Amino acid sequence: MPYTDTDDVSIYYEVEGDPADPVIVLIAGGGAQLLTWRDPLRAMLADEGFRVVRFDNRDVGYSQRFGGEHDLDGGYSLGDMGDDVVRVLDHLGVEAAHLVGHSMGGMMAQMVALEHPERVLSLGLLSTIPGQDPRYILHGDRAELQVEPERYSREESVAAMAVLAAPVPGARYQPDTEWEVWATGEAYDRGYAPEGFSRQWAALLRAPERLDRLREVTVPTLVLHGREDDVLHWASAVDIAQAMPAAELHVLPDMGHLIPAQLWPTLVAGVVRTARHAETLASGR
Repeated sequence: MPYTDTDDVSIYYEVEGDPADPVIVLIAGGGAQLLTWRDPLRAMLADEGFRVVRFDNRDVGYSQRFGGEHDLDGGYSLGDMGDDVVRVLDHLGVEAAHLVGHSMGGMMAQMVALEHPERVLSLGLLSTIPGQDPRYILHGDRAELQVEPERYSREESVAAMAVLAAPVPGARYQPDTEWEVWATGEAYDRGYAPEGFSRQWAALLRAPERLDRLREVTVPTLVLHGREDDVLHWASAVDIAQAMPAAELHVLPDMGHLIPAQLWPTLVAGVVRTARHAETLASGR
């Protein structure tokens, strides 16, 4: 299995597609494993001529843990998590890539663009925020992530997801209950460590404000957010798009924090359009 081997940080990643194609790196959100980037979505990107990379963020899945069951702070920063993206690129021998990040993954992508601009060709910032402005935060203080988490069996975790991902009466976009239940079991088998999300959360709580600095980021950027997101308010997407000189904004009606399969064609079209625009600029055409 491929792992990075730089700076004593071990990040697990997977790659698919033609090695000659330009690289898109998919960056998952808080507590999520690389499973969140599902097979059909990745196939759509590969069919468009991209080499697709996804990885487990530190403290989840197969990647390195930065503490034990009782440790709620790994001592790292959002910038360190952004550096993990660079570690993956270095291990692959890729000089620069298109970065697409969801939620926390979008924050990591921002840090890479700010701290390592030469490694970023374009950005996809999905359901994410540029800082801690109270207007953006709809999820409350998440006190449960600041205390030692309860631990559950695989069976208990799967049963809880079956309830959480049950059909929602009247909702335009329904959860894919069968997949969510499968993914919960698979994630448990790949590495059950609920305290890992707490350590990621500690990094997010001390993350720097980025909105003003994002004005310096000139690469083509897709900014996409759901109007019904009940975790992070879509006003953050408007602020990001207004700050970044080459941003394209999409606020999608009826979409929540996650991007449903029905909207994957919209997402892929935006990512591909943004990436190809960046490649055109880089070639000087």
